[in-house]
Amino acid sequence: MLVHDTTATGRSQAEADQIRQSLRSRYDELTAEYEQTLAQSHVLRLVEVGDTAGDDQADSGTKTAERDTAQSLLRTILERRAQFEHALTRLDEGTYGFCEGCTAPIPVERLEIFPSATSCVACKQTRERRAA
Repeated sequence: MLVHDTTATGRSQAEADQIRQSLRSRYDELTAEYEQTLAQSHVLRLVEVGDTAGDDQADSGTKTAERDTAQSLLRTILERRAQFEHALTRLDEGTYGFCEGCTAPIPVERLEIFPSATSCVACKQTRERRAA
C-alpha cells in the first residue's frame, strides 16, 4: 500500500522500501513496454521501406498515420516513465506523498490510484482550470 505517515515528519524505512519497490516495478514495466513498442516501430519502418511499390495517396496516408501513432505511443510511455522516475527521486528526498504546489499531504487513496502523483486534488483541479 502506498501510504505516507501524516502524523510524523517521515515514513518508516519499511514503508519507504515498499513504496520504492512498487514505483520501481512500474518503472521497469514501462521500460519493457517502451522497448517492445520501439521494436515494433522499427519493424513497421522496415516494412514501409520495403513495401512502397505501387503505393497511392491513401496507402501513404495510412502509413504516415501509423507512424505518427507509434511515435505518440513512444512519447507517452517515456513521459509516464519519467513521472515514476521523478516519484522515486522525491521518495529519496523525503518529499514523496506531499503536494509540490501547497506541500499538503496527498491523500492515500490518490497515491494508491496514481502513485506518481505530485499534487493534491485541489491543486491539480486549479492547474487544469487555468489550462482550459
